[in-house]
Amino acid sequence: MAREEDARLRTPTNPAYAAVADALARAGHARGALLLLRHMRARGVFPDELSVGTFVRILKDEGRYSDAVVFFDNWCDGRFEVGFVELDRSAFDSGGPMQFLLDEMCYGDIDYPGTSGIQGIRRIPKLAVTYNTMIDLYGKSGRLKDAMDMFMGMPAYGVMPDTCTFNTMINVFGSHGDAKEAEALFASMVIRGIEPDIKTFNVMMTVFASKGDVEGVLKHYCRIGKMGLSADSVSYRIVLRVLCERKMVHEAEDVIDGIMRSGTCVLEQSLPVVMKMYIDQGLLDKANAFFERHCRGEEIASKTFAAIMDAFAERGLWEEAEHVFDSHRGVRRRDIVEYNVMVKAYGAAKRYDRVPPLLEGMNESGISPDECTFNSLIQMFSTGGFPQRAKKVLGKMKGAGFKPKCETYAAVITTYSRNYLVSEAIDLYNEMKASGVEPNVVVYGVLIDTFAETGQIQEALHYSNLMEESGIAPNQIILTSLIKAYSKANCWKEAQDLYSRMKNMDGGPDIVASNSMLNLYANLGMVTKVKEIFDCLRRNNQADDVSYTSMIFLYKNMGLLNESVRIAHDLQNSGLLSDCASYNAVMACFVAKGKLRECAELVQQMQEDNILPDPSTYGMIFSIMKISQISPEEVSQLESAYSDNRSSARQAVVALLFLVAGMHAAALNVCEIYMNPVLTVDQCACNVAFKVYTSCGEVDKAFSLFTQMHELGLKPDTATYIHLATCYGKCGMLGGLRSANGFVGYQNNEVSLRKIVVPCKETGNNTFTVQTVKKCDVNSVQNTEFQIQCSDNLTRVWHAYGSMQNAKCRQLPYGNCTRSKVTFCQKHIVAKHQNVILPAQLLESYVGKPCFCGLLLAKAKRCCFFKVGIGI
Repeated sequence: MAREEDARLRTPTNPAYAAVADALARAGHARGALLLLRHMRARGVFPDELSVGTFVRILKDEGRYSDAVVFFDNWCDGRFEVGFVELDRSAFDSGGPMQFLLDEMCYGDIDYPGTSGIQGIRRIPKLAVTYNTMIDLYGKSGRLKDAMDMFMGMPAYGVMPDTCTFNTMINVFGSHGDAKEAEALFASMVIRGIEPDIKTFNVMMTVFASKGDVEGVLKHYCRIGKMGLSADSVSYRIVLRVLCERKMVHEAEDVIDGIMRSGTCVLEQSLPVVMKMYIDQGLLDKANAFFERHCRGEEIASKTFAAIMDAFAERGLWEEAEHVFDSHRGVRRRDIVEYNVMVKAYGAAKRYDRVPPLLEGMNESGISPDECTFNSLIQMFSTGGFPQRAKKVLGKMKGAGFKPKCETYAAVITTYSRNYLVSEAIDLYNEMKASGVEPNVVVYGVLIDTFAETGQIQEALHYSNLMEESGIAPNQIILTSLIKAYSKANCWKEAQDLYSRMKNMDGGPDIVASNSMLNLYANLGMVTKVKEIFDCLRRNNQADDVSYTSMIFLYKNMGLLNESVRIAHDLQNSGLLSDCASYNAVMACFVAKGKLRECAELVQQMQEDNILPDPSTYGMIFSIMKISQISPEEVSQLESAYSDNRSSARQAVVALLFLVAGMHAAALNVCEIYMNPVLTVDQCACNVAFKVYTSCGEVDKAFSLFTQMHELGLKPDTATYIHLATCYGKCGMLGGLRSANGFVGYQNNEVSLRKIVVPCKETGNNTFTVQTVKKCDVNSVQNTEFQIQCSDNLTRVWHAYGSMQNAKCRQLPYGNCTRSKVTFCQKHIVAKHQNVILPAQLLESYVGKPCFCGLLLAKAKRCCFFKVGIGI
């Protein structure tokens, strides 16, 4: 009897067990806290509702939801079962806080009454906190119906839900995406007269934030003040994150102002979020100002600085990241994570020269590189194309005691392969295997693709077999690489088998595999197969620029230019033109068909897409120019300037292309760009600009350019004077025109003389025009077109035939003049009109009104003059 009384006095009570268990759990000793359940059972103490709630909460926080539910259900049934609590001495430190319990339960005399089993009557919870804990438990374990049943059953047992109960219910349904139920619970809470607290609003804001509903978040944030409550740090953190993620700068700044007015500081967790918002929006001045004001405290953790640096690094702003890294920290020291982020920043910006000093500083600070540091360095050098340096860091990593993972080896093997160091890649693969690291599908994929690109089918198949032997099934990428290997060897049957195999895989063949098969069939002339794949790709909206390009070249090589042009137009209108190669494929079709305007518009589209033409593009531009209305001398001069890589030569080529295609505004725009400043422009580019200004009627700009050329010491050539003469002609400046005419005549270049005829006409001085015409030996010019215009809009179109050695004489009606006729013969044309004979170029046709032939007929009082220049 005395022994039992002594045991009873020495047995802790339920409040004591609950308090100790709670303290242990908060201190991180959850397993020790649960061990108290075994001690309670051994002591014969049946837990009361407070103790049950405490232990259920500990189990819930540990993620042991099923144990918590079973424990609670047993308690409600009057049973106290603790079999789920492991009694493992090795799990506890010797001399730790739970050592006395272990000793007593394992070695002590604890055979107290009730240790063989504790039975009691069925119990019903009476405390709201117990219901709150169980509702939260059911919510976390996904048992929403049980949570709702527990909530709805509270009034039946005389327990009314409180604010915490509603907060828990709102959080349970909101975290599972049921925002409507959460809103209904919030409304029910208000209807029942239960005042929401700040946690209620925080929970509601969290619910809407998880849905991305900014308006919902702001609505409840604004209601906080209306309810007479004050936002806390959680409220500010939620609303700031939502606003910053949506890049709502002004609204976020209003919240920050409110935080400062409340006398608090921006929560440390929110600092990187706000900084990232400014950085992503390009508001670097505001980002720097925010950093100086809010991120200078000594209490800021290193990981926070690292997060801010990473936001800069993501945008390639290594200098700004470096500024944060070098900022004053007070007594706090930099953590390794900051060094790792700087390695990432330098790598992304390709500032490899900044890495060695960084590592030296890290070493001087007594910070040793961790696994992340080595992996970052390896990734940086691998991505940057420095395989040997990546391999060296890999060796240092192993020397430091780290075991590189498969992904680390894969990065180095990949950079070896990309740099065509195949033997080094194979050696590293063997080293990897020897180290006990099994290659993954990425490693095998890189090796297989390397051999596929070089057409080494047997080697590619060898590593494919090794991969399958290791238990890794080939994915679409592997099969695509093998198809490429077979395609290079024109093994269409083997490639076709693999392609058929891919059709049975999830998602079917990818676009790379389809394009490989399309190219293979196209190279073998299997048109039906090509169209079958291409039509399938178009139906499924999978065709890309490579697909279209393959079809374009297929039809072009077969001589089906119309089909080729049709596909080219489809590609141009598809929005898939993404690189110079695809643009060149389309342009090749237009050049083959002589479509000058389409070529010019395509080049303009390249400019709008910020895609620079390559040598192949310029070669096609020169080809189309040679068959257009540009003299061979001009094309030759431009080609020479382009080949010599002279200043602005490329832009001049494009400007001239736009001009001859009739795209005057585009031509002027290009000239305005490359002629500013004119100091860097050479003679050829100036001549093109001169021609563009003159042809587009910008005479003032043309004269200004001529003056600038003179000031820069650029000596005018024949082309310059021809364009200058055109300007003088348009302005009726006869004196200037005589000077230009004199220079051209001095050059004794008949083609140039014919070009000077047009500006002579512009002056209206027919005598001067006739003098210029007389300088031309009309019988020596071939393949030339004249247009003669008489007064009263009389127009004749004169066409010279290059060779009419065997032409027979024939007679045609002479326009509307019944007394005129033109006899075509081998060398000249005799126009018979009122017994006047006119030698002229070989005429093919004449279009016009009744004749007034002042130039042709000596007795006529009206005069005619040449209107259009010559030279194709």
